[in-house]
Amino acid sequence: MRLFPRIAFAACLPLAVGAFAADAQTISGAQRGEIERIVREYLLKNPEVLQEAIAELEKRQAAAEAEKHKAAVKDNAQLLFNSPRHVVVGNPQGDVNFVEFFDYNCGYCKRALEDMMVLMKADPKLRVVLKEFPVLGPASVDAARVGVAVRMQDKTGKKYLEFHQKLLTGRGQVDRARALAAAREVGLDVARIERDMASEEARTSLEESMSLAEKLGLNGTPSYVIGQNVVVGAVGLEALRGKINESRCGKSVC
Repeated sequence: MRLFPRIAFAACLPLAVGAFAADAQTISGAQRGEIERIVREYLLKNPEVLQEAIAELEKRQAAAEAEKHKAAVKDNAQLLFNSPRHVVVGNPQGDVNFVEFFDYNCGYCKRALEDMMVLMKADPKLRVVLKEFPVLGPASVDAARVGVAVRMQDKTGKKYLEFHQKLLTGRGQVDRARALAAAREVGLDVARIERDMASEEARTSLEESMSLAEKLGLNGTPSYVIGQNVVVGAVGLEALRGKINESRCGKSVC
């Protein structure tokens, strides 16, 4: 919770007590004032009570958000895990789905790439799904279109993964030219990619990813769906591994 809501919460708590007192017809104005004075003095002497209340509020909000995400994952499971318009670079028959929504110009995605590669290498049962989610401007959209066209040409996902790594490990902004150059470097037919970029399939693929992200409440990259859980942000290798284990055995360490 940001600082302003915390301050607002602290400021409103005695007011809320006062409002309760105002609604009670049997309490006089003098009694209401005394209640407010007592509450104020108590909070000033015991400010940790506010911290405890805020911590409990944040805990409940996090739990509610997690349940909301799980419901959204369940409602959209078919497109999330089995769409023909994404790339599977892990074990297609794996026991845990690890879906990443990414943008090629996202600095955090660049750092998160290594986490994904380590997890794939260490966990042969991990099913890794990549979905373009270009949220950082026109250059990202153009690069994502190239990515979709690469997927359309490469049915195995191997060339796509090489392409993916090249773009996320390079320096500077990724745009159409950079993406096409990366496709050429991994041995793909660039003329075909340029044709496929303008296809209905390319447009539909990006629309599908954007729609899924909206339904899941995602607005930044990287964002993940691991099993039935949504994870937002570059949370690091151990946090991702913990979520994978939770999906697999119900514990952070299996």
